Amino acid sequence: MARKFFGTDGVRGLVGEYPITPDFAMKLGFAAGKVFAANSARKNSEHAVVLIGKDTRVSGYMLEAALQAGFNAAGVDVYLTGPLPTPGIAYLTRALRLSAGVVISASHNPYHDNGIKFFGANGQKLSDEIEIAIETAIEEIQHCVQSKQIGKSKRIDDAAGRYIEFCKSTFPNELDLHGLRLVVDCAHGATYHIAPHVFHELGAEVISIGVKPDGFNINAEVGATHPEALRLKVLAEGADFGIALDGDGDRLIMVDRDGTIVDGDQLLYVLACHRQQKGTLGAGVVGTLMTNLGVENALKAKGIDFVRAKVGDRYVMEQLKRNNWLVGGEGSGHLLCLDKHSTGDGIVSALQVLQALQESNQTLAGFCKDLSLSKQVLKNVRIAKGFDCHASQSIAEAVAVAEAEMGSDGRVLLRPSGTEPVVRVMVEHIDPAVAHEWADKIAAVVQAEAQE
Repeated sequence: MARKFFGTDGVRGLVGEYPITPDFAMKLGFAAGKVFAANSARKNSEHAVVLIGKDTRVSGYMLEAALQAGFNAAGVDVYLTGPLPTPGIAYLTRALRLSAGVVISASHNPYHDNGIKFFGANGQKLSDEIEIAIETAIEEIQHCVQSKQIGKSKRIDDAAGRYIEFCKSTFPNELDLHGLRLVVDCAHGATYHIAPHVFHELGAEVISIGVKPDGFNINAEVGATHPEALRLKVLAEGADFGIALDGDGDRLIMVDRDGTIVDGDQLLYVLACHRQQKGTLGAGVVGTLMTNLGVENALKAKGIDFVRAKVGDRYVMEQLKRNNWLVGGEGSGHLLCLDKHSTGDGIVSALQVLQALQESNQTLAGFCKDLSLSKQVLKNVRIAKGFDCHASQSIAEAVAVAEAEMGSDGRVLLRPSGTEPVVRVMVEHIDPAVAHEWADKIAAVVQAEAQE
């Protein structure tokens, strides 16, 4: 069954437009509450209990109240944390043995977007089956439970402190960050009152930016999607490293002391190589269809297996589980270390990278000296609704010719957009000129076929 409301990361859209409206949020809370109550493992509790957290968007107040009402009307108790990173909700849901966790966030998007995503009792994103069950319940007639069964709500006042201690616990006891000067960019998002404390309490000198949320400035020219602000601050302050998180705290981009921006693909390489040296990696690493070819080749040269998943951290997670591996990630900065957390966590990932650098006595540049990234050229080609680029023989032939010419030095990826009538043509090659040449040629074929 196709999902109507849930995408790869919950329900997301423009605030005020269906489904990101208070009436839908209340229906979603009621439907999810019914499903969670039916599947709750809380044997000694009369009610299922869910945890609701949010980032710093102004619309979070509205959606939080609507969700809370829906859950309570379904007979579900609610714990509220206020602003807390997405991975913090995943952690507390598991630590408090709750039925589910809910995050109100649109991650790296601007303030006028918002979304609602869920974690199961295990601190991992919901399965397709549970999301479909929730969607089915949304369409059913909803009736409030009897008054004596209505759920209650309360605030968890120490949620931030609990999560800070959890993050610190993922860093080795025998190490600390004394002597390091770090710039930490919190994107005016959910980590603004978390991340600086974590790194400071582990001993670093912390210079914070992006820590003054006003409800409207989340991700605005700061954070993991805009690392230039961090780069300039690192250079101005003479810092050792810069750490950029996104609005809900599950992405990580770093900056080296010379101002070099280091993306998720490179950080995945650092983590994999360090763990291989320590014998804690396992057999392989999971990336995505967009992971740089240079990373794949460099990992394989070191004897590390590499598998590509579809784009999206939930698909990286699926591949990790399938292979019984621990480490995976995306170029956007979603990094998974499943022996440290059940989901992607920007702060925890940063600590893992800092551990790797300390134990190897390396800079980021030094760790990546054997990594040669390929040039990725992306072209968006508008298509008619319903056009299937993978069904075209002409497009298939153009791709085959390109791949044969480039050999192991390049690759081609065609990805239809899930949100707009566009095919994304990505060509990758160690030579930028070659990548541009083939991207232009294939995009022209796609455009000609789409117009016929």
